[in-house]
Amino acid sequence: MSSSFFPCAGARVLHAPTRREFVYGLGASLGSVALTSMLAAATKGPLAPRPPMLPAKAKNCIFLMMEGGPSHIDCFDPKPVLEKLHLKEFVREGRMKSAMESGRRYYVRSPFKFAQQGRSGAWMSEPWRHLAKVADELCFYRGCQVDSVNHPTAMYQMNCGNRFGGDPAIGSWVTYGLGSVNQDLPGFIVLPEISYPQGGSANWGNGYLPAHFQGTALRSKGTPILDLQPPRGVTPEQQRENLDLLGRMNARHAAEHPWHDELKARMNNYELAFRMQMQVPEVIGLEKEDAGTKAAYGIGQDATDAFGRKCLLARKLVEKGVRFVQLYAGTWDSHDYIERAHGNLIRQVDQPIAALIADLRQRGLLDETLIVWCGEFGRTPDNGVRGGTAYGRDHNPKAMTVWFAGGGCRAGHVIGATDDRGMEAVEEVHHVRDLHVTLLRMLGLDDNRLTFYHGGRFKQLSQIGGQVIDKLIA
Repeated sequence: MSSSFFPCAGARVLHAPTRREFVYGLGASLGSVALTSMLAAATKGPLAPRPPMLPAKAKNCIFLMMEGGPSHIDCFDPKPVLEKLHLKEFVREGRMKSAMESGRRYYVRSPFKFAQQGRSGAWMSEPWRHLAKVADELCFYRGCQVDSVNHPTAMYQMNCGNRFGGDPAIGSWVTYGLGSVNQDLPGFIVLPEISYPQGGSANWGNGYLPAHFQGTALRSKGTPILDLQPPRGVTPEQQRENLDLLGRMNARHAAEHPWHDELKARMNNYELAFRMQMQVPEVIGLEKEDAGTKAAYGIGQDATDAFGRKCLLARKLVEKGVRFVQLYAGTWDSHDYIERAHGNLIRQVDQPIAALIADLRQRGLLDETLIVWCGEFGRTPDNGVRGGTAYGRDHNPKAMTVWFAGGGCRAGHVIGATDDRGMEAVEEVHHVRDLHVTLLRMLGLDDNRLTFYHGGRFKQLSQIGGQVIDKLIA
């Protein structure tokens, strides 16, 4: 029995044990069997690197999230039949009338021309001028389906596997399974827009996993991390003394309440923040990058500067050992004026993404860095009448394009297909849970073994298990 519960003569009684402390103390002798390994893990840090469960090429991941639902029909999945159906009424039974007669829903052709790119012959719409140059590095997947047509719930499902929020994000699961190489930086970093995506920061939350595994969001404007540097006049030595004192006080409190995981996470975060003061300014600063590199990412150009900086920072972060970096770009929710809206959005991300892939390849990092590009769903081949040229598309959970680069993906291939109008996936069709299982597998993690006990059962990213999409892996 713990001496704090039943002290021997001369020992100081901290307080009378509560019922919870008494029950917890009953397992102290049994729990001590595991205590040594727990303490050993603690001394290495909660994000200490761990070996993968399975052989894999990918060691880290850059996840490019195009919030709002990019249109596969106007990006990477051309549908020539829509030229013939343009402005014909959309009727599921196959009956069609002129949109001007009906005033209902109508088919919309893509405003963009398409061409096949690279040796692989991947189809890309005209605005993707830079990505076309690295077409053979990409693996396009057209068979993914999700469950929701609402942005917040679809975002949660794509990011966390659960439509209703509160579950760990993919990046949290990856760092939980693999840890992180660099102990002086967070293992999971997020580069959002100024306005957070629908669903907010829960898209990169740790859910029921320990708080160490939550995503750290860097601000897109101003200082990326607030209060990173100490106040003027406070020396590193003074900070160290303050942290040591705080650590001793917190450790004493943690000993009395060993089930409070949040306190342990807070203590580790204090130490991480102290170490970050040395590394973060060097990593986030782009001043030392040569002019050619910055120009390649589109930094300094109005359209590409913001996302170009994110992509270059993502390369620097994985180069420094950060395990999972997620970048947001949006919003792609083009219900009207799709030519203008999608055209501008593609121009913002096209050059930076192509530069990221080429830069990682040139540095020998692409084979061990898995890049994922997706939105939360695709878009429909039809839309409501808006008149003039204000054509757009609505939300479509049954058809979308996801592509991979690097990390052992099957580069230079197109896997799966949608029907001739782009309404529904018809070949190599898989639920998003299978996409998640495959992503984990590419990083050497087994979804069925990567579990956490919570709420009376062992939980996992896929919720109920899933199937690896083998055709996506080289």
